[in-house]
Amino acid sequence: MNTNISFLPDRPAKPRNSGVTMMMDKGLSLNEAYNFIDSSEEFTDFVKFGFGTAIFAKQVKEKIEAYRKANLEPYFGGTLFEAYIVRNKFDEFRSFVSKMGMETVEVSDGSMQIDHDEKLEYVNKLSKDFKVFSEVGSKVKGNEIPHDVWVSFMKKELEAGAWKVIAEARESGTIGIYNRDGSANIELVDDILENVKGENVLWEAPIKNQQVWFIDLLGANVNLGNIAPGEVVALEALRLGLRGDTFFNYLPEEFQGYKL
Repeated sequence: MNTNISFLPDRPAKPRNSGVTMMMDKGLSLNEAYNFIDSSEEFTDFVKFGFGTAIFAKQVKEKIEAYRKANLEPYFGGTLFEAYIVRNKFDEFRSFVSKMGMETVEVSDGSMQIDHDEKLEYVNKLSKDFKVFSEVGSKVKGNEIPHDVWVSFMKKELEAGAWKVIAEARESGTIGIYNRDGSANIELVDDILENVKGENVLWEAPIKNQQVWFIDLLGANVNLGNIAPGEVVALEALRLGLRGDTFFNYLPEEFQGYKL
């Protein structure tokens, strides 16, 4: 903090289990990655290399090293995992992420069909050597998953060894846990939270009103992901009640009369 001010929520120190922020790197240059580290390292926990960009993007190895030196944990998006699995190359995937110096992986089945028992096996095998994010939800519009299946999948994937489960929204924020207009699927979120501890879920929330909604619902230390590089500091302001949308969230009752 640059100065002391009262009535700010506590934010746990890194490495943290709650209040996690995941930034999505969709192709930053190495210099842009250094600039991001300079401005946002303190407020970021994980960096996801989006989609399958790790196969062809420039200076991926150098960015991984830069992120890790800055106490950020990088990993590859689940689409890369699926690109290997659809080609029956699981062992090659594991070798690649190890060679690239990763300690975290993402398992997903949002772009292709994977039998859930098979997915659980992948989670279990990878959890022996890596921290595993396991994503639940489809990336395909119209492919609706019943709420009880969402909950069942999340619980089983955590039991199989996932560190956290990711609630799918894509980078557009218009699918999975959100409706087509970007608003939250409240019934689905409620069903998840009735059965899965909130600290075990990372909610993809690329749009500001989605971030605000989850902070209002679960507080400053909700886990949020798919945050654009230029929005991480702004998200931290939302978490702390230092932005108009959450300005009164942590102020005592005697201050509430100042609301517009």
